[in-house]
Amino acid sequence: MSKYLISFDEGTMVFPMAELDAVSEATHAVLREAEAAGVWVFGGGLPAASEGALVDTDGTVQDPATRPGKETFIGGFCILDVPTRDEALRWAARFAAACRCAQEVREFLDDPES
Repeated sequence: MSKYLISFDEGTMVFPMAELDAVSEATHAVLREAEAAGVWVFGGGLPAASEGALVDTDGTVQDPATRPGKETFIGGFCILDVPTRDEALRWAARFAAACRCAQEVREFLDDPES
């Protein structure tokens, strides 16, 4: 089994506020299905990047939203443990439909030390 990060960019989950409950329920339904399938590891939404912090190598703390060249930030994510990339893509498609926004899929690299 391999772990995959499925994520979407901040600001891409756009829909009328009147549809928030329906989007939330659809997303949680896919989450519950992933849990029932035994592939769900962890996930959640993130606050705006401006509420985070970027800590530089010298310990300097700054607002990550002001970092030059950084145009997008993760808005939400989940980590799934699935046997193949194709299965990760199938789950991502389900989350994309539920969240009404594209999802990025990336496999975690193995740590040779672990």
